[in-house]
Amino acid sequence: MNIKVNPDREPRTPNPEPRTLSACFAARLDVFLGGRMIQDTIAKIEERLRQSGPADEAKRAELLALLASLKAEVGRLSETHAAQAQSIAGFTAVSAHEATREQKDPRLVQLSLKGLASSVEEFEASHPRLVEVVNRICTTLSNLGI
Repeated sequence: MNIKVNPDREPRTPNPEPRTLSACFAARLDVFLGGRMIQDTIAKIEERLRQSGPADEAKRAELLALLASLKAEVGRLSETHAAQAQSIAGFTAVSAHEATREQKDPRLVQLSLKGLASSVEEFEASHPRLVEVVNRICTTLSNLGI
């Protein structure tokens, strides 16, 4: 079998990642679903705080207001950093769970709060409001009588 090669023609290199319409749609769907999952996670935290959060109504209201701010900030972050936004929401859920349990384990509360604070460190310059909200959540949760 003889294969003729045209020496005047440059070899065609395949596009390593062709961006088809379906690939673009899939990428946008991932962002949407990731954002939806984040919003659902934060909604579950809000519900938990309403049902079994701190007895002090002022603390509960403060945490719910902070979660509303977090929802907005994490929503913006998820447009460009979906995985990190999901991590922040997850650490928030774990921290709220540990801080509002009937029988708290101070070690687990501190570990979860440390994870939450660490999850936003890289965004200090680009998303200062997000970092501020997370730091306030950490402080409020750690002061729930532990």
